[in-house]
Amino acid sequence: MAERSFKKEVEKLHLGDGDVFSGEGILAVTKALLECGVSYVGGYQGSPISHLMDVLSDAEEILDGLGVHFEASASEATAAAMAAASVNYPLRGAVTWKSTVGTNVASDALANLASGGVTGGVVVIVGEDYGEGSSIMQERTHAFAMKSQMWLIDPPPRIQDIVKAVADAFELSEASNTPVFLQLRIRSCHVHGKFVAKNNQRPSPTLADALQTPNRDLDRIVLPPASFLHEHEKVNTRWPAAVEFIKERRLNRVIEAERSTIGIICQGGLLHTLLRTLERLGLADSFGNSEIPIYVLTVSYPLIDDELLAFCANKDSVLLFEEGQPNFIEQSVNTALRNGASGARLIGKEVLPVAGEYTSSVMRAGIVKFMQDAEADWVAPQDPAASVVDAIRTVAEHVPDRPPGLCTGCPERPVFTSLKLMQKELGDFHVSADIGCHLFSILPPFNIGNTTMGYGLGAAGASAFNVDSDKPAISIMGDGGFWHNGLTSGIGNAVFNKNDSLTLVIDNNYAAATGGQDLLSSKKQSPTKSTQHQIEKAARGVGVEWAKTVQTYDIGKMRAALKEAVSHKGTGPKVLVAQSECMLNRQRREKPIFRAAVQSGKRVTQERFGVDEDTCTGDHACIRLSGCPSLTIRPNPDPLKTQPVSFVDNSCVGCGNCGEVAHEAVLCPSFYKGVVIHNPGVIDRLLWGIRRAVISWLQRRATRRQLDMA
Repeated sequence: MAERSFKKEVEKLHLGDGDVFSGEGILAVTKALLECGVSYVGGYQGSPISHLMDVLSDAEEILDGLGVHFEASASEATAAAMAAASVNYPLRGAVTWKSTVGTNVASDALANLASGGVTGGVVVIVGEDYGEGSSIMQERTHAFAMKSQMWLIDPPPRIQDIVKAVADAFELSEASNTPVFLQLRIRSCHVHGKFVAKNNQRPSPTLADALQTPNRDLDRIVLPPASFLHEHEKVNTRWPAAVEFIKERRLNRVIEAERSTIGIICQGGLLHTLLRTLERLGLADSFGNSEIPIYVLTVSYPLIDDELLAFCANKDSVLLFEEGQPNFIEQSVNTALRNGASGARLIGKEVLPVAGEYTSSVMRAGIVKFMQDAEADWVAPQDPAASVVDAIRTVAEHVPDRPPGLCTGCPERPVFTSLKLMQKELGDFHVSADIGCHLFSILPPFNIGNTTMGYGLGAAGASAFNVDSDKPAISIMGDGGFWHNGLTSGIGNAVFNKNDSLTLVIDNNYAAATGGQDLLSSKKQSPTKSTQHQIEKAARGVGVEWAKTVQTYDIGKMRAALKEAVSHKGTGPKVLVAQSECMLNRQRREKPIFRAAVQSGKRVTQERFGVDEDTCTGDHACIRLSGCPSLTIRPNPDPLKTQPVSFVDNSCVGCGNCGEVAHEAVLCPSFYKGVVIHNPGVIDRLLWGIRRAVISWLQRRATRRQLDMA
């Protein structure tokens, strides 16, 4: 169950010649792939391209009709290896994943692909997750493109430019026999716009045609002496071919302007932010007409020295916008200008931050410094947004940080509560964390987790602690990480090396952190995928002897299983599978059914939890052990008490974790469970009336006793 469905939107993929396509960037990319006659598409979900995988999954019927093969790959390495289909055959293929973390996983296959080269066009669509909104370490795809000699296209965030970039990427790949990165930034993926569509193209030849007439080229295999020759081919043949193609097609764009003694060079993905910033400074209009010439690097790698020299000719100084560090583009441009004996002075990181996202406010500060140095009489207009920015900064100084956390009712919360309770009893353990929702456990209120080394590498991250100790290392990974990398790199490695550690696998039925995509262990049956494969069974299959599966909301059993696992010495690695469905996906599935049942007049019950304000002691241990967003505080109704009481708000989904926590931690018995009945029947109303009468009588009697005592 993906985060959202694109069943309606994918109908737009049927649009043909002359039709106007309107939609999101991700959907437009899919349409462009079909128009380019792509043969196969594979990938692994992750921000900001998760929706691309979801669109492709919802469009499988359309893809099948065109003879296009799509796979939701087991990992980025799997997706990259798919591109082997284009090595010997003129088949166009596209693969996709999340930015540098995905490229790192795929690096072995990509390096081999880039070394041997391709016959058919291969486009690697990377969701460049860089900047303040990123969820990963701050690195860029540019470094890998340079290292492996893969060309990098960075289109401006406009639908027409993105669609054109897909076609250009395939043709550039074929012209230079080199795989090409198509870098889509976060805003590019989710921008909306229009473009004139073309007819979808059936791949020719098809994958079936290739299988009928297999081809083999020994020179494409990465083995000596061919691997040595590949490097020379890259530099002496493929690179010049790419440069010639980029120049002939004018993939890089020059915006001419009246201020001819200065100029700006920018990455394509930054163009619209730059134009908006120039407009605010009075140096451009709202239609993108700039007063300063701009050289737009739609192709960020390789750079075209001839174009750079031509743009910088007769200019005194040029400002370069390149996000991130190292400043690869700045170094290359400086080299080109020096070798070409250009007199232009290149200004880059001197006036701009060395690292970080180049937002409009960052660009403004850099342009102001540049203009004041280049034109002494230029005066920057007052920034109309400055007061708003100052107000935001002032508010930020007084507002506490709000780190990310688990959703209301998340089945992972009781797991970490159990682990915290066990550590209270046995002492702290070294916990090797992993990528996924469960990584939020390193933050308050749980404060669990020492390190994280990558997706599915939780167990591998603890492998160095394979020593005799009363406290074995504990590692954590999700079901997504388990199937992605953890089964072999973590569990298999622990079995092989007789590691006496505990691996806790959080099984919530989906790749929840990337949008709720299905997995091998998902419970639902899929018409196109094989699911319902047990994690515990897979772990036992590679040699794990101690393995258990426990429902997460039963804190008592979870706590006991954890204690047993860390006490079970000398039996090799232990695997404890903590299983319950992701609450977010469960609510997405159940809420429409619930609403429909209520509207149709059916009797429907809904469990809710609350706190008895008279019983609550106000020490809030329940909150510190749970951290559920629905469990909060409000003023104490007792005028003699100043400590606020715990309170369950209306976002409660009735998971029962708060009550379980209070029971297992031996806290005050203030939690109660109530049942809300929608469309009650006659018996429900009768029972409610009886209960209300009895409770009222008991309340009146208690009141009389208090008055008598007074």
